Amino acid sequence: MALTKKNMFFTSLLILVTLFGITVGGTVHKVGDSKGWTMIEVDYEAWASSRTFQVGDSLVFSYNNNFHDVTEVTHNDFQLCESSKPLVTYNTGSDSIILTKPGVQQFICGVPGHCKSGQKLQIHVLPASLGHVAAPVPAPVRSPSSSSSLSPANAPQYQHQMAPSPLQSGASKSASWIGFSLLALILAF
Repeated sequence: MALTKKNMFFTSLLILVTLFGITVGGTVHKVGDSKGWTMIEVDYEAWASSRTFQVGDSLVFSYNNNFHDVTEVTHNDFQLCESSKPLVTYNTGSDSIILTKPGVQQFICGVPGHCKSGQKLQIHVLPASLGHVAAPVPAPVRSPSSSSSLSPANAPQYQHQMAPSPLQSGASKSASWIGFSLLALILAF
């Protein structure tokens, strides 16, 4: 019996670790969606405002590298559309940038005139999150009397509250919930 519980514990732990890896893997954001990184018909400010970016996510810039590049710049250079002092310049035509720290990041096209025509992106990167995690919160504590015993009627009651977190994809929410359920199962042993 003890061997079965031990095997179940390690199997559950392995599944939990696998799911945990999936949920922390991050979301891939294709900049500009199907239009990609271009000067034509893309409002990058609106595009960015409809998404949540977190540490661990990645940005994919797809563009024709004969006409564009991706230049990461400071806030001042972003405001001025100045590409002469880049933090980093990418020019492969398919650049994947992993978001490694929280804060504001700015990208422009370094080709003269493109940034001023709207080919610029500013994003706010949030710290990594494990998503919604239900945690038991005890109800108000009652003082037990010496003559009462614990029964379902007077046992402590618990409520579950969801911790706030940024929006996530459905897959990430499901994986977080499954991971939490497995954690509860493991802790039950």
